[in-house]
Amino acid sequence: MPSVKNPNKPSRNRMAARAATKRKQQKKHSADGRHKTDRIAKADTKRGARPGLMPTSGPRAPLSAKKQKKVLQRMTLAVKRKMEANGGKLPENVADANPAAAVETNEEMADADIQ
Repeated sequence: MPSVKNPNKPSRNRMAARAATKRKQQKKHSADGRHKTDRIAKADTKRGARPGLMPTSGPRAPLSAKKQKKVLQRMTLAVKRKMEANGGKLPENVADANPAAAVETNEEMADADIQ
């Protein structure tokens, strides 16, 4: 008579998979608690943010070079439209001569305008 495992208990693979899942979840939950002292938002930790890393998606994710170029183009076109509306004068709210510096400071606002 061949030996057969007990069918009424979970298999060794299933138990190992369950333990690995629990271990990963516990690690993630404990990391969430640690990052609160570093002032990283819970939503950002869910998107991959860690004390030295920005999130990979969402509003606080860094802009790609392609998206930075698009935002810069849209900002310069908006300034040109305002100049044409003012009769060729520079608007009062444009303080920076370098629009690239403005992109870095206003990337969240610009990202919200695009979407």
